[in-house]
Amino acid sequence: MLEKEQKYIDLLLTKCLNFEKSKSLLISYDVINKDFVEKIVRRAKQMGVVDIYLDEQDINITYEKLKNGTINSIENDPYFSKSIWDVYAKKNASFLMIVTEFPKFLDDIPTDLVAKAAYVKRTSCPLYRKLQLTYKIPWCIAAFPNIYWAKYIFKDDSNAYQKLFDKIMEICMVDKEDPIKSWDDYIKQMAVNSEKLNSLQIKKLHYTNSLGTDLTIEMPNNYRFLSASDDTKLKMFVNMPSYEVFSTPNYIKTEGIVYASRPLVYAGALIDQFYLKFKKGKVIDYDAKIGKEVLKEIIESDSNSCYLGEVALVNYDSPISNTGLVFGTTLIDENASCHLALGEGFKDAIEDGMNLSKEALLQLGINQSSQHVDFMIGTSDLKIEAETDNGKVVIFKDGNFNI
Repeated sequence: MLEKEQKYIDLLLTKCLNFEKSKSLLISYDVINKDFVEKIVRRAKQMGVVDIYLDEQDINITYEKLKNGTINSIENDPYFSKSIWDVYAKKNASFLMIVTEFPKFLDDIPTDLVAKAAYVKRTSCPLYRKLQLTYKIPWCIAAFPNIYWAKYIFKDDSNAYQKLFDKIMEICMVDKEDPIKSWDDYIKQMAVNSEKLNSLQIKKLHYTNSLGTDLTIEMPNNYRFLSASDDTKLKMFVNMPSYEVFSTPNYIKTEGIVYASRPLVYAGALIDQFYLKFKKGKVIDYDAKIGKEVLKEIIESDSNSCYLGEVALVNYDSPISNTGLVFGTTLIDENASCHLALGEGFKDAIEDGMNLSKEALLQLGINQSSQHVDFMIGTSDLKIEAETDNGKVVIFKDGNFNI
C-alpha cells in the first residue's frame, strides 16, 4: 500500500499539477485523510514547494453545523467560506482537492441547508473560479478512500478499505509500472477521438437507449471536443481519473428527455432514478425517486442552472465501468459513463472562447452559471447519432465509440 500511495502522490504532483508552474500549494481534504495529506506535503516540500496551505474540513463538524444551522448562519459561517482560495489564487498557487465520500452521512439534513453550504463554498472564491475555469492556475481533483466509504461499497467485508484503495489505484493506473507514461499514452488515444469528433463538424447529437432517453442536443458553431489534459491547460490533468472527451452544447437548443443511469451524490446528498425533460434548452420537468428536493435545488440554483453546460463521451467498456461498482462520487462515476452537466459551459470548448466575455459566450450559446453538476446517462445500449453537414453518423453504438 505504501508504495502505491507514493506512486499516486508523484502522479498527482508531477503529472496532474505540473509543479514547474507554481511554488505554492493549497490542499483541501477531510481530516479523515490527514495521514495521506501529510505524505503529500512532505513530497511537495522535497520538490521545492515552499508555501503550503491545508484547507481541512471535518464531516462531523459539517454535520453539526448543518444540523443546528439556518440559511443565514450557514451563509455567514467562515467554516463554509473558501475565500482563502482567492488569496492563493493571487499567488498562482496549485490547488489539489482530495475527495472522499461519506455516504448517507447527511441524509437527515434538510436539503436547502445542504445546497446553501455548497453554494457558499462555490461562490466565496470568485477569483479562484475565474482562473480555474480559464485554466490560468493548476488544479486537480483526486479521490482517496476512507473506511465509511469503503464499507458502504463493500458492505460488511473486513477487507473493505483495502479493496476500495486497490480499486482507486487501479482506475488511476497507479498499479502500472509507470503511471505517468500510462496516462500519457491514454491521453494520446483520447486526443485522436477528439480530433475525429471535431472533424465531423457536428450540428446535433441524438441520444437514445432503453431507459427511455430520447434527447437531441445542438452543438454551437466552432465547438471543440477536448480531453482532460492538453497544452491549453498548463499540461495539467484536472480530474484523476479521467476517461472522457467533452465539449459544450448550445444551451438553448436541447430538446427531449434523458434518464440518469447512475446515482448522483451532490454535497453529500443522494439523487437517484431521475429524469430531466428539456424544451428550448431549459429543464421543464423532472422527477427522482430519491433526492427530488436536492435535484430541485440544483436546477434552481440560479437563472441558468436549468440549462446544459457540458456533453461528455465515455466508453461504457472502460476501466471504471468494468469494475462493476458504483462509487458514489461524481469524480469517478462520471468517468464510467457518458454524462451531461447542468450549469456552466466551457470557454475552451469553443474556438477563441478563452478570450470572450460572458456576454459574448452567451450570444454564441455557451451557458453561464454559478453551478456545474455532472450526471451520468451512459448505458450498454446507448446510441448517439450525429447530424453533420455530410449526413448522419452513428458515433456511439452499444455504449461505446463507433468512430
